[in-house]
Amino acid sequence: MPEHRARKHHQDRVAETLREEISIMIEGELSDPRIDFCYVTEVVLNPGGRSARVYVAIDNSVKDIEKAEINTIAGLEAAKGFIRFEIKERMGVRHVPELSFLADRSGRFQARIDELMTRSRKRRKAQAESPVTDPGSAASAAKAGAE
Repeated sequence: MPEHRARKHHQDRVAETLREEISIMIEGELSDPRIDFCYVTEVVLNPGGRSARVYVAIDNSVKDIEKAEINTIAGLEAAKGFIRFEIKERMGVRHVPELSFLADRSGRFQARIDELMTRSRKRRKAQAESPVTDPGSAASAAKAGAE
């Protein structure tokens, strides 16, 4: 079976162009108050090119990030028709993929994992530096003291 490198390369280019164009629209052209400061992290185009998943990350400076994610995704879903129309005009293509917006939480999960790993390293380092007493020697010392 032949490799479809050209098709994959084309899909990657289209996905990157979609990411750039949607990012530009979010930054300046969408005025929905529900959309907080966010950025497009990735666009995954389905193999047929009919649909695309757009992953959006919310800025961590927002107080209630879960609520901000819900509101931002709702605002982007409401503006989906405008976004698709603008992409069609800018890219000059016949067909624009159906877009679905999803919150990208990978950055927050990665930060939490890093925090837990750092804690674990600090505990191990503290345990290695503290004098370790052998439980067997403590028991024999207690016996010797009792006799």
